Amino acid sequence: MTASDENPRVPEVAIDEMFTDRWSPRGFDDQPLSDEQIRQLFEAARWAPSCFNEQPWRFFYAVSEADRKAYLSALVPRNQLWAKRAPLLLFVLARRAFGQSGRENRHAPFDAGAAWLCLAFQARKMGLYAHAMAGFNQRRAYAVLGVSETEFHIMAAVAVGHKGSADHLPEEMQAIEQPNTRRPLSDLVFEGSVPGEDEVDVLS
Repeated sequence: MTASDENPRVPEVAIDEMFTDRWSPRGFDDQPLSDEQIRQLFEAARWAPSCFNEQPWRFFYAVSEADRKAYLSALVPRNQLWAKRAPLLLFVLARRAFGQSGRENRHAPFDAGAAWLCLAFQARKMGLYAHAMAGFNQRRAYAVLGVSETEFHIMAAVAVGHKGSADHLPEEMQAIEQPNTRRPLSDLVFEGSVPGEDEVDVLS
């Protein structure tokens, strides 16, 4: 596998380039997205798999100047610096309980993550980029969205748009404005189990 001039990522084995092509830039162009483009993004997310087909994810999004200003106010200052140029801002939520039984759905964050990734891959298919953020104020986000903390877990904020010049970014951000790398497979994937020194035989 070889890396291109634009993308230095090199997979260890042959995979579809969609996986190495997806990354999270901060240099966005402020070109607005159409209603159809926005619907396409959420339609892709709608088809993510979920436990018992519960579909516990919820997306709240902002495109108007007033809504975007409110959403930006929930981000940490460092993220506000660059996300303010993205034409679409959104929050990804996970419903904490199953709708039918009311029991805790501990798989909801996993499922919401799958929905977000579907949206991110659809964005790249459309020539767009999606950058998810953990850097936001939870209390402020709940107030802005007007949702219950007991009912929903706000998982992430996301900026979506066309990639633009990074010239407007602070120098330290410009220096990292490129696809990053990943740990080797050997650090992440294990066959069978790796017994620890203090492992206890649970059947004894």
